[in-house]
Amino acid sequence: MSADDLPRTAVPGNPSPPPGLVVAGHFDQYPGYSVSRPRGSDSWLFTWTTGGRGRLRQGATEVRTGPGELVALAPGVRQSYAVAPRARHWRFWWAHCRARASWLTWLRPYEAGDGVYVVGPVAVGLHGRVESAFRRLLTDARWTGEPPAPEPPTPSEAGGPDPGDPHAGDPHAGDPHAGDPHAGDPVAVAHAALTRELALGALEEAVLLTAGTVRATTSVPGVDARLLRAQTLIAADPGAPHTVASLAAGVALSPSRFAHLYTRQLGESPMRALREARLQYAARLLEGSDLSVERVAAASGFASPFHFNRVFHERYGVPPGAYRAAHR
Repeated sequence: MSADDLPRTAVPGNPSPPPGLVVAGHFDQYPGYSVSRPRGSDSWLFTWTTGGRGRLRQGATEVRTGPGELVALAPGVRQSYAVAPRARHWRFWWAHCRARASWLTWLRPYEAGDGVYVVGPVAVGLHGRVESAFRRLLTDARWTGEPPAPEPPTPSEAGGPDPGDPHAGDPHAGDPHAGDPHAGDPVAVAHAALTRELALGALEEAVLLTAGTVRATTSVPGVDARLLRAQTLIAADPGAPHTVASLAAGVALSPSRFAHLYTRQLGESPMRALREARLQYAARLLEGSDLSVERVAAASGFASPFHFNRVFHERYGVPPGAYRAAHR
């Protein structure tokens, strides 16, 4: 499968790429563009809008997205997306891939239902950096092992109009592919393991930049904001030597008050949440690195490899080595 095999215009029943690949692109579409997948996608879909507006529907959930918003659609649910009604166009970056387990920790506060996650609006000052991450994702997906050409500056870095500016008058202004030798091919497919990991690293930066910065100003009904900050501390570094006392100190609560609030409002103890975050992080390392199981255990915050093997088996149904073999 190559970029040439992917449809340039959407048709009903448009299939999604296989879940083992990373497929990415940059589109500027006009009214009439639409994609429909009645059986859902086999992989996650991430979109980052830089101009116009789009409409995405999954299951019974429908969202409209504009500049500075990241939308993620989980696989396996009936989905469709198109240029939003009455919008002149929809300019967006997109990527199909198998999401890393750790991303769910960051995305979970933004779930809108039916596997739809809406992150944003992101502060305008970060738009250029998020777009740079998506540009690098596309470049890395195309990489053949030769030294890459220098990236052109973003329009905002070059002093031009910000492509995330919702008031930009020209829908083609600030095209990030101006001067790009691949400009005629807006789709890239990462086949090799190295290019997939590089591309996923760039997409992870976009997820963290958006979900990590918006979360600081996002409230969840019925959940104390200090508990959300504690979740962020855990997600940012699951392998750190966190304890109830250190997490409580990080959000200015006493250990007993913190543990009580966390369990009551979030439905599990902070240490159980930490263990789950560490197991998800370990699963990601097993999927994407060649670290030994012992080193994965240590990097994920487990002092004992024996304990790590036992709890990993309980969580995923197979030992770490078998999990790695199944996901390679």
